[in-house]
Amino acid sequence: MIARIDGLLIEKTPACIIVEAMGIGYEIIVPLTTFYELPEINQKVVLKIHTHIREDAMTLFGFLTQKEKDVFQLLITVTGIGPKLAINIISGTDFSDLVSSIAHGDLDRLVRIPGVGRKTAERIIFDLRDKKIIGLSTEWGEEASGVSEDTRLIKEDALSALVNLGYKQQRISDVLDQVLRDTEAENASLDIILKKSLKILAK
Repeated sequence: MIARIDGLLIEKTPACIIVEAMGIGYEIIVPLTTFYELPEINQKVVLKIHTHIREDAMTLFGFLTQKEKDVFQLLITVTGIGPKLAINIISGTDFSDLVSSIAHGDLDRLVRIPGVGRKTAERIIFDLRDKKIIGLSTEWGEEASGVSEDTRLIKEDALSALVNLGYKQQRISDVLDQVLRDTEAENASLDIILKKSLKILAK
């Protein structure tokens, strides 16, 4: 079973990428969180791989970080969630928002993710709320319950606005976390958070 690929990125689209290693080109499906952080074509890339095997196909799913792979592998344990929907979920929200939504049973937030209906959101919460995904928030140094609803919504709106401006999602998420930590709660308006974030991103 393939668990890691180290090679040259020879093709990339949001749908899939091709990495050449030892003369073999591997077609790999990646979430947008990984896609936005990929190097340029013909540059080296190292991906953590989940190999999904069916009777009629073997599909590779790739991730730049162990966090993405861990969340992906937990999501596919949920009844009714296959690998491609799990990729959509990871692409549609960042890790801290996903963990917070599950921990708080936030159906409305989950159903805004493309491909996730109410029944699927309910299954995600039911299957993962008391399982390892909550523990991952501690493992990766994040708090599932330490973010207020207002702050979460501001971060969500700011993330969407900055992605539309062309910045990479993972970079945006890191900057927003930094800005929100450094900004007093009473001053954490969307306008202020955007201005501070843009100042950092422009450096």
